[in-house]
Amino acid sequence: MTSSALASRYASALVDVTTGPKAGVDPHQVLRELRGFEEAYSGSVELQNALTSPSVPPARKRSVVGRIGERLGISRIARNFLFVLSDHRRIDTLKEVLEAFDLLLDERLGFTRAEITSARELDQRQRDTVSHELERLTGKKVRARFAVDRELLGGLVARLGSTVYDGSVRGQLHALGKRLAAE
Repeated sequence: MTSSALASRYASALVDVTTGPKAGVDPHQVLRELRGFEEAYSGSVELQNALTSPSVPPARKRSVVGRIGERLGISRIARNFLFVLSDHRRIDTLKEVLEAFDLLLDERLGFTRAEITSARELDQRQRDTVSHELERLTGKKVRARFAVDRELLGGLVARLGSTVYDGSVRGQLHALGKRLAAE
């Protein structure tokens, strides 16, 4: 099984647990807590070695994860999830699991992600207008990430998954060129 498929399985299980009727926890808070642990993990070679080494007994790894979890104020659900990853020797996939969790959580909560690139920085009113229009087009709530591409002559390009809405001047000129060449 590929690591992304594996990460998706763990992420899916975590989404099920954190959004279930008896969860009693904010899934976004769990994500923040796990990201805090991941920062500590990725920032310490010693911690990485301790949690991935086969020579360190599983009970010792659990103890280390538990102590770090206490210091970071990690909830019971997040700590138990870290124990599962550690017990199955998958703690090194935590970053990838969290990325998949974030995407799956948005899907479960009815959000779609949009990458919006414009020729210049958009003000908040323009960002809101673009987001509302994309919500109208997709019928879903949109989490938009905005970027600037100075190579665009004007307008913007919005990517939602595999769908691209190209409202850039460059895109319109390209489309016009194709129509003219076809005639």
